[in-house]
Amino acid sequence: MLSTIDINIIKKLQEDLPLVPEPYKMIAEDLGITESDLLNKIREFKDSKIIRRFGATLNHLKIGFHANAMVVWNVPVDRIEEVSRIMISFPQVSHCYERATPSGWPYNVFTMIHGQSKLECDKVVSEISDLIHVDKYNILYSTDELKKSSMKYFSET
Repeated sequence: MLSTIDINIIKKLQEDLPLVPEPYKMIAEDLGITESDLLNKIREFKDSKIIRRFGATLNHLKIGFHANAMVVWNVPVDRIEEVSRIMISFPQVSHCYERATPSGWPYNVFTMIHGQSKLECDKVVSEISDLIHVDKYNILYSTDELKKSSMKYFSET
């Protein structure tokens, strides 16, 4: 059971970190606790798997990655584990999911591949295809970013 302070900490941590030399100190002050208490609580959340990971998200467009390809693959079910290990070994692959295949849609593995150009993404897809020996796939390129945000837990709305 999460306490009120636990929930308030989670609310703060799901927002952008303040761009100051001591962001956790600032967050702790906003919460009315010490920085040490906050860091201990974060460790507790990690140890109990309430928080699985802590990371930063880069704006891929601002750093030069203008092509994003969702590649949908038709992978034999008995090869999904083997194939996915190869797919995720590529640094350009940020996401890899197995999904159910509804009627008329044969693609059961989805990857997101990022590159500086479509040509670069196409090259990575081709390399993956050659390594996994799967040639039944489709590349779906992003045309516009309509929404991109992290999940918010305990939001006010």
